[in-house]
Amino acid sequence: MSVERVWYGDRLSARAARAALAPASWLYAAASAARNALYDRRVLAVHTPAVPVLSIGNVSVGGTGKTPMTAWAADRMRRDGARPAIVLRGYGDDEPLVHRRLNPDVDVVVDADRVRGVLAARRAGADCVILDDGFQHRAIARHADWVLVSAEQGTAGDRLLPAGPLREPLSALRRADVLVVTRKVASHEQAMGVASRLAHHMRTDAMAVCHLAPDALVDAITGRRAPLSWLDGRRVVAAAAIGAPHAFFAQLRAVGARLDEQSFPDHHRFDARDVARLVRRAAGAEGVVCTLKDAVKLAPLWPRIGPSLWYVSQRAVVEHGERTLDASLDVVLAARQAASPTAGSPA
Repeated sequence: MSVERVWYGDRLSARAARAALAPASWLYAAASAARNALYDRRVLAVHTPAVPVLSIGNVSVGGTGKTPMTAWAADRMRRDGARPAIVLRGYGDDEPLVHRRLNPDVDVVVDADRVRGVLAARRAGADCVILDDGFQHRAIARHADWVLVSAEQGTAGDRLLPAGPLREPLSALRRADVLVVTRKVASHEQAMGVASRLAHHMRTDAMAVCHLAPDALVDAITGRRAPLSWLDGRRVVAAAAIGAPHAFFAQLRAVGARLDEQSFPDHHRFDARDVARLVRRAAGAEGVVCTLKDAVKLAPLWPRIGPSLWYVSQRAVVEHGERTLDASLDVVLAARQAASPTAGSPA
């Protein structure tokens, strides 16, 4: 049984698996609470970096759209005259490659030690930093903290790992400055409903809803673009190694594609056997369609004589709360002037 079926499934087997994992979730919750208490009491050091920091993260595992929202924020900052850098731990090879594809003019620093990564970004000339997946990384002080929740996933009954997808209890949302509900195939009304249900966990009423909208089909080998309508009525192999593959597949079905769904674990490192499997599945189909996150890993391995490899480009469209996000970004941008070149000692 897949992890997603355990977390979100309604069948008796899924409920039994969650019940069996419940004791491990209680231990995980206790460890998380103890760690947060050490930061709250300043027992664990919180470093003040030399440049202002925006953190974009979540309380759940994968599938909330951190990468497109980080790219959106970086582009906004750059267009406002800033020189942002994106600092991330880098789970696998896909995340930095995707960021460099989406924002080629923005430096991307990969370092498991995020404090060291921010320092490296500053030395490279960045005047502000975005922490991708930084909500749980409390060792760095930040000027703005965005927490993302997927409208499709909701919060799976508020269950923590491993019985559910939550990294922290929902009470952790109080640390956030802005709640951002992202949606792919859920309706705007559903997304607003999720925001309303989570509002009482927040210490502010700052909230936004963003649509991660499919934009176009892009040939991963040649860069040729085609409208999404090209998929209508066509049979394709849909491949996804992301946190919420069902939402990606639903987006493709929504434009009329007939799918042979092929899911892989999040951040899966594709190899020649995986490529051969996808090529075989694509026999008689119009090609393989994946996400950009998958395409940056598949394209270097893809046979030049074989089925087409397409990815769906996405764009973040702010549907509600754009002024809220702009105001939060303004806090970070304004702090650039006050940043001290000698800052960086523990607070």
